[in-house]
Amino acid sequence: MNTLHQSFSVRFTYDVYFSDRLFESTNPTLLDFLQKHHSEGFRKKLLFILDEGVTTAHPELPDQIKTYFSRVSIVDLIPDLIVIPGGEGSKNDPLLVDQLVEAVDRYGIDRHSYVVAVGGGSVLDLVGYVAAISHRGIRHLRIPTTVLSQNDSGIGVKNGVNYRGKKNFLGSFAPPTAVFNDAHFLATLDDRDWRSGMSEAIKVALIKDQAFFVWLEDNAEKLAARDLEAMQYLVHRCAELHLNHIASGDPFEMGSSRPLDFGHWSAHKLEQLTDFEVRHGEAVAIGIALDSVYSQRMGWLSEADTNRILNLERILGFSLFHPALDGDGVLKGLNEFREHLGGRLTIMLLKAIGKGVEVHEMDPNRIREAIGILKENETQPV
Repeated sequence: MNTLHQSFSVRFTYDVYFSDRLFESTNPTLLDFLQKHHSEGFRKKLLFILDEGVTTAHPELPDQIKTYFSRVSIVDLIPDLIVIPGGEGSKNDPLLVDQLVEAVDRYGIDRHSYVVAVGGGSVLDLVGYVAAISHRGIRHLRIPTTVLSQNDSGIGVKNGVNYRGKKNFLGSFAPPTAVFNDAHFLATLDDRDWRSGMSEAIKVALIKDQAFFVWLEDNAEKLAARDLEAMQYLVHRCAELHLNHIASGDPFEMGSSRPLDFGHWSAHKLEQLTDFEVRHGEAVAIGIALDSVYSQRMGWLSEADTNRILNLERILGFSLFHPALDGDGVLKGLNEFREHLGGRLTIMLLKAIGKGVEVHEMDPNRIREAIGILKENETQPV
């Protein structure tokens, strides 16, 4: 029998820019990018999709965008800036997918043009998914506006929407063409969104960088008090660690190892159990606490390190327990996480701060025990 063998690799590159007031006329960041990617005699279109929460906080933004591009002669801005609801609800609404795909078609956005998403992680996930399935892949630019999207979801390669109550059941791996982190958007976040994204920094520090965890401890009071300079460092370092991880191993997650999902198996289920009233970063903070206590009860993580983790989360303002953890509903998240990974359960736990260990099973009774400890000590150290 004859066999044909095919093997090829595809190189992906993209830059993450850190700026402030991106759409000010004196800020050259976007213009420089567009000039760098300009092809003589070929005009690219830009279709902007804006998070409604961002336009509410920054009502001047649509006019700023139009004014900025009125001076840019090498691209054509679609004058209809599409505003859609933000938050997890945007990923739960299949009609939004249809609406945005229809807009891509209506405005003739081809594979050399750009869909530009401005918003939090949910809107970026949704728009990235729409870009990936339209014409088998349209270039998309991300302008994240929250801590969580600037330091984690918005700078990665994943896109997706929720389906039948399951987190990111439909999705794609489609790297952005570029990401633009604008620190000005962070200053207007409400306290929950300011805090929420910091859980991903704790997560990546715990599994990747002990020194970064120490920095978080040393600067926790500043971060809790909304010190923008401290937050900018957190965002930059967290993004750097995430990007390094993506480049170093399995960027499209063909295997079952997903260390960056530390604390996430229960977080995804907690979001679902609360009808997404608990935000992703808040759920991740609880998931980190749960898996840290579980690691301690397994004899891997010291009591001192466990206390450091829980105390840091409390200083930053996180609650470490939610009533939805009562009962066995959250345990179903283990099987759903296994399905999402592709058959074999792989969970990241902790041996020490900065040192993770992968396991392929978790003891339900120990999970219940860890939940009980978090419930009992919700307002005091373990």
